Amino acid sequence: MAPPEATSSGSFRAAFSSGRALRTEVLAGLVVALALVPEAIAFSIIAGVDPRIGLFAAFTMAVTISFVGGRPAMISAATGAVALVVAPVMRDHGLDYLVATVILGGIVQVVLGVLGVARLMRFVPRSVMTGFVNALAILIFTSQLPHLFGDKVTADNRWWIYALVVVGLAIIVLLPRWTRVVPAPLVAIVLITAAALLGGLDVPTVGDEGELPQSLPTLVFPDVPLNLETLRIIAPSALAMALVGILESLMTAKLVDDITDTHSNKTRESWGQGVANIVTGFFGGMGGCAMIGQTMINVKASGARTRLSTFLAGAFLLALVVGLGDVVATIPMAALVAVMIMVSVGTFDWHSARPSTLRRMPRSETAVMLATVAVTVATHNLAYGVGVGVVVAAVLFLQRVAHLTTVTRLDASDADDERVYAVDGELFFASSNDLVDQFDYAGDPHRVVVEMSRAHVWDASTVAALDAVQHKFAQHGKTVEFRGLDPDSAARLDRLAGRLGAGH
Repeated sequence: MAPPEATSSGSFRAAFSSGRALRTEVLAGLVVALALVPEAIAFSIIAGVDPRIGLFAAFTMAVTISFVGGRPAMISAATGAVALVVAPVMRDHGLDYLVATVILGGIVQVVLGVLGVARLMRFVPRSVMTGFVNALAILIFTSQLPHLFGDKVTADNRWWIYALVVVGLAIIVLLPRWTRVVPAPLVAIVLITAAALLGGLDVPTVGDEGELPQSLPTLVFPDVPLNLETLRIIAPSALAMALVGILESLMTAKLVDDITDTHSNKTRESWGQGVANIVTGFFGGMGGCAMIGQTMINVKASGARTRLSTFLAGAFLLALVVGLGDVVATIPMAALVAVMIMVSVGTFDWHSARPSTLRRMPRSETAVMLATVAVTVATHNLAYGVGVGVVVAAVLFLQRVAHLTTVTRLDASDADDERVYAVDGELFFASSNDLVDQFDYAGDPHRVVVEMSRAHVWDASTVAALDAVQHKFAQHGKTVEFRGLDPDSAARLDRLAGRLGAGH
């Protein structure tokens, strides 16, 4: 039985089905909004833009995707991966070119979404998905280390910071055992902020991360020449941004599907990300995609399931940084560090790292997972990690399948001048390379039959190998018949045999 469709069950209307559901969505949106502030500021710094650019991008991405996205309750905003991609454009050409890049990247995402790029997700193995999740957990955790050991941590405030983090972790772990009426991360943020203010503690705060905006975002149009030179400058980064954004968003959507036992519309999510980036660009934002950390806060820690939480995350973010910027600026970073550490712990697939699991798991699967984790953590780019993981999985799979192909000599033949061989397995470029060497061209009788009822011809490389076999027997004055081909293999052989130049 297929899982229920999330697009309908996660609609805005579902959030108002009960007072409890509405409260969950509202509080979840507030917690996510608070968690988005330092992240958006940090990613702005990576991209080389004013913090307001990242905060506005987080607002427009979240609000827009809540309407057009295919995965309810998933959070999209400014992200580190997109920031890394667009940073060179900002550095070399300025903000107007960055905005143009974001808009073009969104257009590319819409085109890719309409063309059905989401269907490529079926080629991402489970081991790559596990590596993706574990790498994300590691990156989320390591991104908090500067707040624990960075320049703003001094001998005077170090132990206060550590104490606040420990208290925050204790609240998030223990409070749900008593009550789930209010999300534990929100309680931790409020209580730690109150303690820091009442105690007059000199610890790093959100305000120390960068200046918060004091006005609403406005529509802008990038001041760039509309010519091929501009396209040459922005197109490579726009394409990279589109691919990275879609990949991260679809991987995150699949993760949320698994957590919620629902199915989401990946095609809609793909072009929805493009629409959100186009809107973000025209409001002067730096672009973005799905955020795994904030999505886990929303779905796993807070229990949100509908589009309302995503919308409110963006709306609350804007209200907080514009209307209550002075209050938000007083939140200790230690409170948000505690929240993000628990998110990383909850995100990591601990079952995959157990010794018992590793002993049972095929080495190839473990190698794919570790390759995905290693590349992602080393590059801080999820797209690179997933790409390498898929390639490693494909190579290992091809090697494994290639070894399953066999050629067996059958002794039972009614005719003295006839030799019969049986080929078993899937014949493609990796498994058919050695096919030519499996026959005794000089010693076999005049007539040779190759029984292929338990084999399948998949590509032109195999047809070329069969042509070579036929040519080598012909050189010894012998004939070979390929018998028992299934219709698809026979059609491929008829269409290509003798036309590939093999053996001549």
